Amino acid sequence: MKRHGMNKYAPPVLIAATIMALGGCNPAPAPDLTLNWAADAVWYQIFPERFRNGDPGNDPTSALDAPQPIPGWQVHPWGADFYRRQPWEETVKPDDFYWMHLFRRYGGDLQGIIDKLDYLAGLGINALYLNPIFNADSHHKYDASTHIHIDYHFGPDPQGDRALVAQANETGDPATWVWTQADRLFLELLQQAHARGMRVITDGVFNHVGRSHFAFQDVLKNQQDSPYADWFEIIRWDDPATAEDEFEYSGWWGHLSLPEFNEEDGTVVDGPRQYIFNATARWMDPDGDGDPSDGIDGWRLDTVPDMGVRWWREWHAFVRSVNPQVFTIAEIWYTGPDMVAGDLFTTTMNYPFAMAVIDFVANRNEKPLPSEFDRRLAETRSAYGHDISLRLQNLIDSHDTDRLASMIINPDREYNREARTDQGAGTYDIRKPNAGELQRMKLAVALQMTYLGAPMIYYGDEVGMWGENDPGCRKPMLWDDIAYEDESGHPQGLERQPDSVAPNGDMLEFYRSAIGLRHANVALRRGQYRTILTDDDRELLAFERWTGDQKITVVVNNADRAGPVSLAGMGSWKQLFVAGSAERTGAGTYRLGARSLAVFEVPR
Repeated sequence: MKRHGMNKYAPPVLIAATIMALGGCNPAPAPDLTLNWAADAVWYQIFPERFRNGDPGNDPTSALDAPQPIPGWQVHPWGADFYRRQPWEETVKPDDFYWMHLFRRYGGDLQGIIDKLDYLAGLGINALYLNPIFNADSHHKYDASTHIHIDYHFGPDPQGDRALVAQANETGDPATWVWTQADRLFLELLQQAHARGMRVITDGVFNHVGRSHFAFQDVLKNQQDSPYADWFEIIRWDDPATAEDEFEYSGWWGHLSLPEFNEEDGTVVDGPRQYIFNATARWMDPDGDGDPSDGIDGWRLDTVPDMGVRWWREWHAFVRSVNPQVFTIAEIWYTGPDMVAGDLFTTTMNYPFAMAVIDFVANRNEKPLPSEFDRRLAETRSAYGHDISLRLQNLIDSHDTDRLASMIINPDREYNREARTDQGAGTYDIRKPNAGELQRMKLAVALQMTYLGAPMIYYGDEVGMWGENDPGCRKPMLWDDIAYEDESGHPQGLERQPDSVAPNGDMLEFYRSAIGLRHANVALRRGQYRTILTDDDRELLAFERWTGDQKITVVVNNADRAGPVSLAGMGSWKQLFVAGSAERTGAGTYRLGARSLAVFEVPR
């Protein structure tokens, strides 16, 4: 496929030095609250390596993070049974699927995302969150070897890009940085996404890097004589007078594959700080002309609690000097209004919403009643306030959890705990969801699309994908032009009934309809919220969303049986949407099906 080259991009100006000084910073401006698109966003999270192989010619030729070369290694067939070992995998701990899987590659790339932008636009997506895309050895890319280049195998010319970078002899100085073909293809992706009205953010992983990062490699080679010696948390240097290697350093959560940047007094030390600032500016304003419209629209920041608040204030001061409307999302798993105070993040990932929805919809024995579900949601609303709640990123699952469908198949578990077959009692069920479980899934999605906050879809949920926690949640995306083997393997080698694998067209149409409902009704995107009914005996919940021009009522039956619903004025309401079934039984009464949700427009 023909690819259009980008204009030449000059390296970003070293403007960090004009903003920052060691030991202090200018006050960060508060987020620009004209970010109206944030409340209107329907997010879609893409794990690039598993989304779409748009260019087989750039496929990896080895797993760079393997401890040693693997004979016969090859890119994994996209449509293969996920749990079936390929011949080369039998040489890599064949009795340990979870270890072996680390070295799989499927060939997903940027061209694949570009090729499917129209699919995403047709789904109703207007905001993309990309998991890490910077060059790294692993499939997940949270172990960056650089923050200034897109992964070589995500672009059209991996060998050429690798040679270009080697010849450039890049350092932490942006004057030495070049633009690779992968970098330019990413800029084309931004251009094409923006042309479709889509915002794009990507993962900012600034706490740690991979061992192959150029600065860490220099430290390994030159030890305390390296110009990057103070970039990392070094515990002990090697003594060249001994045969033993005494070198020790801190890795993220003890993982030595992820060396941590050095911090002092709650912020990153000057060397890596300037490097991160300039790498940040590179992707926010690629041509350095002061107009950020050709760059990314924001960042999802990884492991936020592992870095000091002073660092985040300094970083936000800098990024808002580049683009006052930059959108930043904190990865936290709790309710954290302090994270969105004044000069910090625009919003957070709303995991408390995910946990409440899963308990309410998926659980059988430990299911909260409507009043308890409502109380949990109210706590989060109260903590953040209405305006910030509108732009919270309301996910249900992600690359860090088991998938929504599989959470429903495996109820009554603490969120994201015992979510693989090798955890807990080993009872996690990896089968395909049945019809009843798919209806529960639709109820969860309908709640996500009608509640206040910006919903985020994890790639593939819309076509019914299922899977345990990593790696099962990172299966290759299901496309209708790829033939898939039945899934009959098991990570523990156990017998199971084969499950057919194909995109679920009914679920896809449901997502399109639910997203369309949200886009078509301003009250669901920006409206106020009020609970109007919690009936624990019948497991009914109803709430209102309204603006000055529109009022909408959402009614939920979370019981295992159909039941009557009658609310004041219901006879004049216009039914807009149903997840499940809703039948009018009288002038002002409905019969709502088991685990169903109905949306009504109320005359003003």
